[in-house]
Amino acid sequence: MVLESVKEFILGLDVLLIAAMVLPVLFVVYLFFYDRRQSEHSVLRNYPILGKVRYFLEKIGPELRQYLFDNDSEGRPFSRRQFENIVKRGKYLHDLIGFGSQRDFEESGFYIKNTLFPKQLEELDVDEEPKVKTKAYTIYHDGLFYRKEKRGDVEESPWLLRDEDAVVIGEGLAHPFRVKGLIGMSAMSYGSLGERAITALSQGLGRAKGAWMNTGEGGLSPYHLKGDVDLIVQIGPGLFGVRDEDGNFDWQELGRKAEIPQVRAFELKLGQGAKLRGGHVEGSKVTPDIAEIRGVRPYQSVDSPNRFRQFDDVPSMINWVERIRSYTGKPVGIKIVVGGYESVEPLARYMAESGQGPDFITVDGGEGGTGASFQELADSVGLPNKTALMLTDTILRKHGVRDRVKLIASGKLVTPDQAAIALGMGADLINIARGFMISVGCIQALRCHSNECPVGVATTDPDLQRALVVEEKEYRVTNYVLSLRRGLFRLAGAAGLSSPVKLGHEHIIYKDRSGAIVPLHRIIQNLEQETLSEKAAI
Repeated sequence: MVLESVKEFILGLDVLLIAAMVLPVLFVVYLFFYDRRQSEHSVLRNYPILGKVRYFLEKIGPELRQYLFDNDSEGRPFSRRQFENIVKRGKYLHDLIGFGSQRDFEESGFYIKNTLFPKQLEELDVDEEPKVKTKAYTIYHDGLFYRKEKRGDVEESPWLLRDEDAVVIGEGLAHPFRVKGLIGMSAMSYGSLGERAITALSQGLGRAKGAWMNTGEGGLSPYHLKGDVDLIVQIGPGLFGVRDEDGNFDWQELGRKAEIPQVRAFELKLGQGAKLRGGHVEGSKVTPDIAEIRGVRPYQSVDSPNRFRQFDDVPSMINWVERIRSYTGKPVGIKIVVGGYESVEPLARYMAESGQGPDFITVDGGEGGTGASFQELADSVGLPNKTALMLTDTILRKHGVRDRVKLIASGKLVTPDQAAIALGMGADLINIARGFMISVGCIQALRCHSNECPVGVATTDPDLQRALVVEEKEYRVTNYVLSLRRGLFRLAGAAGLSSPVKLGHEHIIYKDRSGAIVPLHRIIQNLEQETLSEKAAI
């Protein structure tokens, strides 16, 4: 009896082994003849097997390049070095490197001018109270096959500006916006990001104090309000969050938003660096919750118009700014992409002639990010941030209105040195989006538009969002912004300044590939001459 059972087991095992060998062969044969007859792929018609291998390698190519073949400075949009810099600041509150810089010093670029006699820590005009209670990881062992690390409580200085150095937006208004930290979160909508990502960002920035959060054109959501963070409510051409059932502007809803204490300012989005068009959200991302907040239908793709239908020139746009400011009592700004002289000149001239204008202007560079755009718009429309910022600052100064408006720079300014250079070029404040995305877990999968973000950041899919643990990621957001502010004060001290708000043109220098240096003020002078020549040509 036992012998028969053993024989049956062996026979069954033989059948399984034969099936295991035969079925794959039959499957490959099936694919061979199927691909030989299909008409869609030319390679597969002639080389069915090798063609499959080709498409497999092509599919995993981005991951292979990112992890195996690209060197530390080659990746795009952010290199591995930039990516790791952000992660280490957020996870470990760590901003030290060893051996030396990996920057290519033979290439042209901007530098911060140091002084022979830098400021000591006690000479910096920094507000170090109250301390921020956060959490960071400590590495105990970093071996080849495993890493031993533990998260613990940390008490860190907030690295805020002193009261007398605070940047005031809308000075003279009933409700001005006083900012004691120079770095905040750029516009990222609920819908482009999921509720867990928005919640982690809100709570992390709120803990750091002195920062702000731009809601993006998707409207104000309950998740933006989770943390005690100052909010700039963005209004895009689709009027999401401030529209009625017919899609018209709803002044009463605007008033309700303005009554929320955390709402400190409003921003009209005229353009975005990565897309000179209205926002786009795939229907798979538009959950009933998002649809209700935006005033649209669930699970239908959302495209906002290229521009506001309420105005079509500078005077009518400024009139809208004035109406919103008068209605809310809070600062109102605009977000623009600079395409050249004529992008800024009419605005600056009208501000000088009328005495009216926005309280702040967000200058978004063409290198900025987005949840969804078109390649041709992202690559070739809109000037890069540094050029756009210098041009805007120069034209506003030429018309004598620069002191009436604050400039917020945006576009890949994810490290303290890049932020400091932008401040020296004329910015008052710095917006960061993708740096904060990376701090909550983004791995640059480049699937933001698809609702298939593998780490639960740029998706509203509840299954994928499980990857993002709010209680863990929110502290990384806090640590990231604290380390950036600390770095700005460190750079200011190296330049002989007591505060990063004092960075100006005289503290930035440009070196070209031949080694020649050009002070920033000379570049500005050349820019002024070019704007005058362009004006004469117009």
